[in-house]
Amino acid sequence: MGMGTVVVTGGSRGIGAAVCRRLAAEGYAVAVNYASDSAAAAATVAAVEAAGGAARAFKADVADAGALAQMFDAATEALGPLAGLVNNAGSTGRFAPVAEQDPADLARLFAVNVTGTILCCREAVLRLSTRRGGKGGAIVNLSSIAARLGGLSGLAPYAASKGAVESFTRGLATEVGPEGVRVNAVAPGMIETDMTDGFLSQPGARERVVAGTPLGRLGAPDDIAEAVAWLMSPAAAFVTGTVVTVSGGR
Repeated sequence: MGMGTVVVTGGSRGIGAAVCRRLAAEGYAVAVNYASDSAAAAATVAAVEAAGGAARAFKADVADAGALAQMFDAATEALGPLAGLVNNAGSTGRFAPVAEQDPADLARLFAVNVTGTILCCREAVLRLSTRRGGKGGAIVNLSSIAARLGGLSGLAPYAASKGAVESFTRGLATEVGPEGVRVNAVAPGMIETDMTDGFLSQPGARERVVAGTPLGRLGAPDDIAEAVAWLMSPAAAFVTGTVVTVSGGR
């Protein structure tokens, strides 16, 4: 099929792994980026390959500009020309009231969620922009309904970081639309993953979220992967600078 290569940051687990599997099924070669869990990244690659797709794992911290440039080079060398990017890597930061937040924790949160997203987009645009010799492509950033709702108690800084991702998505879409690059975001609600496990295992937490969700269930990683796949696809050729909410109605 040969749709080109998509880099998926934080592709080793949860939503990222589901996105990798879904995009591979669409015919993309998938570069599974991970920060530390090489075993989980290898498992994602194995799942893609078992289904007949092409994937390779690449280690890089999204907040490390030098490592990112090397990762994009290595990925396109191994798998073929870049077609797109999914910025899925993210951190919730520390669960704490703002009055108890630590500057170092905040710096790391924004380095990963905001600066990391911007730096990855920079690498993608350098390779995709028709003005820079590329063939165009698509970028999908992962936001959260926290950007609109302010986040769970103790996660206001996380919500702020996702608000920044949505503003950046609109700004970059305006900038690179004329260069053949579409940029959109997906804002998940509460999805069952390793990342939300700690919160959902608290007494009554799961029940409260389900009760507050019109569709009456938590989301699954595949729910998000479907939206990402659509935004990446030619079916969304006239869609850019927008946020698709996948939250069961929250």
